[in-house]
Amino acid sequence: QVQLVESGGGLVQAGGSLRLSCAASGRTFSRYVMGWFRQAPGKGREFVAAIPWSGGATYYADSVQGRFIISTVNSNNTVYLQIYSLKPEDTAVYYCAANRVGRTWSAPDYWGQGTQVTVSS
Repeated sequence: QVQLVESGGGLVQAGGSLRLSCAASGRTFSRYVMGWFRQAPGKGREFVAAIPWSGGATYYADSVQGRFIISTVNSNNTVYLQIYSLKPEDTAVYYCAANRVGRTWSAPDYWGQGTQVTVSS
């Protein structure tokens, strides 16, 4: 059974930093792209960042470019999202996702349950 388990969320003051983790298990992800999405209160789920499981090129939403860094550590089957200079508008539930290479992100193959990030002003 595939599982993506997020952790690392919490309440942070504006300007602070967080590192979110996504522990992946249940299959081999070598042909997958790992992504992070977020959903703010009253809004739809939006793409944040993505990276191939084995590393390499990274992709970011314009709204987080320069402040978010996505990375993978294959040895412990974990995908990270390092967030710097947090803003109140970053408040959202952050979800980890896994998608086979070449597929669109409209319906990823797997989702995690999410971790809440709240940024106070």
